[in-house]
Amino acid sequence: MKIVADENIPQVYEAFSDLGEVELLPGQDIAQNHLLDCQCLLVRTVTQIDHRLLDDTAVEFVGTATVGTDHVDLNYLEQNQISFSNAAGCNAEGASEYVISGLFALSGRRDFDPFELKAGIIGCGNIGSRLLQKLQVLGIETLINDPPLEEAGNSDYQFVDLDTILSECNFITLHLPLTNDGDHPTWHLFNQQRLRRLNRNCILVNAARGPVVDNVALLDLLERRSDLTVFLDTWENEPDISRALLQQVDLATPHVAGYSVEGRLRATQMVLDAACRHFGLESNWRMENLLPEPITLNIEPSASDLVFWQQLFNLHHDIWQDHLALTHSEDMNDADFPRHFDSLRKNYPKRYEYERYRLLALVDKKAAQIAQRLLFQ
Repeated sequence: MKIVADENIPQVYEAFSDLGEVELLPGQDIAQNHLLDCQCLLVRTVTQIDHRLLDDTAVEFVGTATVGTDHVDLNYLEQNQISFSNAAGCNAEGASEYVISGLFALSGRRDFDPFELKAGIIGCGNIGSRLLQKLQVLGIETLINDPPLEEAGNSDYQFVDLDTILSECNFITLHLPLTNDGDHPTWHLFNQQRLRRLNRNCILVNAARGPVVDNVALLDLLERRSDLTVFLDTWENEPDISRALLQQVDLATPHVAGYSVEGRLRATQMVLDAACRHFGLESNWRMENLLPEPITLNIEPSASDLVFWQQLFNLHHDIWQDHLALTHSEDMNDADFPRHFDSLRKNYPKRYEYERYRLLALVDKKAAQIAQRLLFQ
């Protein structure tokens, strides 16, 4: 069997070599002529999956090592009986941890207390639900808005409408798929009108898809309202994002919220498992074999609960390094910047999830219990 894969999928060659001959290509260069005798295609978001790519090819299985599927024509795959798998939930733990890191990092820079906030999570799927659990463990009051889940009769949560989030919350974090149609389209959900309704001193986070927020309207708003705090991990027109908006937001990162080591390897594992099921084959590759033994973190006691958690989350991951890597590009020309953005993602340093860390015995028993519930060892 021939397998064509995006070269930037972690460990893809090692994982799929047991199944057949693996050809690695840059995702944006994968073309129809590469797939004429290819049965298995493995991609990320930079490859558009549609009839133009797959017509008259041998492809019978497509896997994307991503959560999102807006780059895939699912109707085409179904109509042509091509099996498909994505990696839904692979990055949920890492992405939810990243939002927590950003929140507590910003609290030091912008001088606010996260424990006094009222949070609003918009989109309570894999990532939103894990973030909800973390905020609840930390004791941060949280409201949830997710119309599709609510209409599906999900009884696990108490939902509120978007107007309630906008009127009551001073920390709003977005975790939605990007959709342009249906009953609840999310493209520019936060348009000029909704952005203008953000409460004074509100913190806005987008770690979902860039176009969920109208970036032009957001830039206009930030030029007039210094009270707002904005953390963007996702942007419109990636990688050619708005340089003006980049300089206005308080925390800017290059779409890496879900880029924990475990999250990236988990995506490969999930797509590999789906391919094995489809083709009736087996692979000896297991992501667990690539993970280190528990890493020890030594966190000193603090006179303040807030300072303790700020120090712990910073010790786990210094998110300002991601911010500086992206924003220290003032002298870069417009042609080079998109390559810079992509290179930061491609060469992102190792960041492990909470459960990979062992905290030395904490004197504060309450803090120790909370840390354990957050999955620190």
